[in-house]
Amino acid sequence: MNGEQLQRLRKGDPELFAELVREHHHSLIALARPLVGPGDAEEVVQNAWLKAHGAIDRFEGRSAVRTWLSRIVLNEAKMLLRQRGREVSFSHWDDSESGEPLADRFTDRGSWKKPPVRWHYDSPDSLLMSDELADCLTRLLHGMPVNQRALFELRDTLGLSFEEICNELGISASNARVLLHRARGQLFELVDHYQETGEC
Repeated sequence: MNGEQLQRLRKGDPELFAELVREHHHSLIALARPLVGPGDAEEVVQNAWLKAHGAIDRFEGRSAVRTWLSRIVLNEAKMLLRQRGREVSFSHWDDSESGEPLADRFTDRGSWKKPPVRWHYDSPDSLLMSDELADCLTRLLHGMPVNQRALFELRDTLGLSFEEICNELGISASNARVLLHRARGQLFELVDHYQETGEC
């Protein structure tokens, strides 16, 4: 967002705010869903839009608009969970997995034990455009533990820095990296399995 757009937004330009909603609404829903569940994600984001609209004249543009909106959504999600007597602790994660998610793919010297199969698609983009794979990825994301999915959404979808994520979720950088590594490992394994079998 350039300086002129920011000034128009602060002055309450309804068309520009509507464009902001169109551009960011779905990603904010995706951010809220693992925190509060699919049933409450819409309510959280609607409340966040109301807060953002009321505070837009004070937005200074020090961070990206998406980052600012994400913080509002996170605060609204935390408030809803507190009101309902539920808390999500991001500092704890399921440590039942041992080792690295992709460790079995490599030898001790770092070579492939079994190289990836040859792609049946013209390019990575054509593979990722597959509707079936998209459905598999959606199911995987919905089945991830809340903390892993939230980390993945914040880092890889919204592009927040580790420092911002750790501040927002109250976790250490090492915890954040472990959670993100595990989420990415699951996605990698799913895409690899899909490429080999054509199934989830």
